[in-house]
Amino acid sequence: MNPPVVVVLCTAPAAGADGKLGAVDLARQLVEEGLCACVNVLPGVRSFFRWQDEVDQAEELLLIGKTTASASRRLRDRIVELHPYQIPEVLELPVADGLPAYLQWLVGSVHPGRI
Repeated sequence: MNPPVVVVLCTAPAAGADGKLGAVDLARQLVEEGLCACVNVLPGVRSFFRWQDEVDQAEELLLIGKTTASASRRLRDRIVELHPYQIPEVLELPVADGLPAYLQWLVGSVHPGRI
Protein backbone atom coordinates (compact mmCIF):
# COMPACT_ATOMS: atom_id res chain seq x y z
CA MET A 1 0.00 0.00 0.00
CA ASN A 2 1.23 3.50 -0.86
CA PRO A 3 1.83 6.14 1.80
CA PRO A 4 -0.99 8.68 2.20
CA VAL A 5 -1.26 11.17 -0.65
CA VAL A 6 -2.64 14.70 -0.42
CA VAL A 7 -3.70 17.46 -2.77
CA VAL A 8 -2.63 20.97 -1.80
CA LEU A 9 -4.55 23.97 -3.12
CA CYS A 10 -2.91 27.38 -3.31
CA THR A 11 -3.95 30.55 -5.13
CA ALA A 12 -1.27 32.97 -6.33
CA PRO A 13 -0.93 36.00 -8.56
CA ALA A 14 0.51 35.62 -12.04
CA ALA A 15 3.49 37.83 -11.17
CA GLY A 16 5.67 37.79 -8.11
CA ALA A 17 6.96 40.79 -6.19
CA ASP A 18 9.85 41.70 -3.90
CA GLY A 19 11.83 38.56 -4.72
CA LYS A 20 8.80 36.29 -4.25
CA LEU A 21 7.45 34.03 -7.02
CA GLY A 22 4.37 34.25 -9.18
CA ALA A 23 2.16 31.20 -9.73
CA VAL A 24 3.99 29.54 -12.64
CA ASP A 25 7.45 30.02 -11.15
CA LEU A 26 6.18 28.83 -7.77
CA ALA A 27 4.71 25.66 -9.32
CA ARG A 28 7.95 24.88 -11.17
CA GLN A 29 10.08 25.49 -8.06
CA LEU A 30 7.97 23.14 -5.92
CA VAL A 31 8.36 20.33 -8.46
CA GLU A 32 12.07 21.01 -8.99
CA GLU A 33 12.65 20.81 -5.24
CA GLY A 34 10.86 17.46 -5.08
CA LEU A 35 8.10 18.75 -2.82
CA CYS A 36 5.37 17.89 -5.35
CA ALA A 37 5.17 15.24 -8.02
CA CYS A 38 2.99 17.54 -10.12
CA VAL A 39 1.47 21.01 -9.85
CA ASN A 40 -1.36 22.05 -12.13
CA VAL A 41 -1.77 25.79 -12.75
CA LEU A 42 -5.32 26.83 -13.60
CA PRO A 43 -5.82 30.37 -14.92
CA GLY A 44 -8.85 32.61 -14.63
CA VAL A 45 -9.57 32.42 -10.90
CA ARG A 46 -11.35 35.48 -9.56
CA SER A 47 -11.25 35.47 -5.78
CA PHE A 48 -13.36 37.51 -3.39
CA PHE A 49 -12.18 37.62 0.21
CA ARG A 50 -12.16 39.64 3.40
CA TRP A 51 -8.78 41.22 4.18
CA GLN A 52 -8.12 43.81 6.87
CA ASP A 53 -11.88 44.34 7.45
CA GLU A 54 -12.56 45.04 3.76
CA VAL A 55 -14.02 42.86 1.04
CA ASP A 56 -11.42 42.65 -1.71
CA GLN A 57 -10.96 40.74 -4.95
CA ALA A 58 -8.03 39.52 -7.02
CA GLU A 59 -7.32 37.83 -10.32
CA GLU A 60 -5.32 34.74 -9.46
CA LEU A 61 -4.19 31.35 -10.67
CA LEU A 62 -4.99 28.15 -8.78
CA LEU A 63 -2.16 25.75 -8.04
CA ILE A 64 -3.13 22.13 -7.43
CA GLY A 65 -0.15 20.26 -6.02
CA LYS A 66 0.04 16.50 -5.54
CA THR A 67 2.37 15.25 -2.82
CA THR A 68 2.72 12.78 0.02
CA ALA A 69 1.32 13.49 3.47
CA SER A 70 4.83 13.17 4.88
CA ALA A 71 6.11 15.98 2.60
CA SER A 72 3.13 18.29 3.05
CA ARG A 73 4.51 20.21 6.02
CA ARG A 74 7.75 21.04 4.19
CA LEU A 75 5.67 21.96 1.13
CA ARG A 76 3.51 24.33 3.17
CA ASP A 77 6.56 25.96 4.75
CA ARG A 78 8.19 26.43 1.34
CA ILE A 79 5.03 27.96 -0.14
CA VAL A 80 4.94 30.48 2.72
CA GLU A 81 8.61 31.28 2.09
CA LEU A 82 8.29 31.78 -1.69
CA HIS A 83 4.75 33.18 -2.00
CA PRO A 84 4.21 36.94 -2.46
CA TYR A 85 1.17 37.10 -0.15
CA GLN A 86 1.52 37.82 3.56
CA ILE A 87 -0.85 34.91 4.29
CA PRO A 88 -1.14 32.59 1.27
CA GLU A 89 -3.99 30.15 0.88
CA VAL A 90 -2.66 26.65 1.57
CA LEU A 91 -5.30 23.95 1.95
CA GLU A 92 -4.46 20.26 2.22
CA LEU A 93 -7.02 17.65 1.14
CA PRO A 94 -6.51 13.92 1.70
CA VAL A 95 -6.76 11.60 -1.31
CA ALA A 96 -9.02 8.65 -0.50
CA ASP A 97 -8.15 6.60 -3.57
CA GLY A 98 -6.75 6.80 -7.09
CA LEU A 99 -5.30 4.85 -9.96
CA PRO A 100 -2.67 2.65 -8.24
CA ALA A 101 -0.06 3.22 -10.95
CA TYR A 102 -0.50 7.01 -10.70
CA LEU A 103 -0.27 6.94 -6.90
CA GLN A 104 2.89 4.84 -7.12
CA TRP A 105 4.42 7.31 -9.60
CA LEU A 106 3.41 10.23 -7.37
CA VAL A 107 4.97 8.75 -4.25
CA GLY A 108 8.14 7.86 -6.17
CA SER A 109 8.41 11.40 -7.54
CA VAL A 110 8.29 13.26 -4.23
CA HIS A 111 11.76 13.76 -2.78
CA PRO A 112 11.84 16.75 -0.39
CA GLY A 113 15.25 18.34 -0.26
CA ARG A 114 16.19 17.27 -3.80
CA ILE A 115 17.85 20.63 -4.44
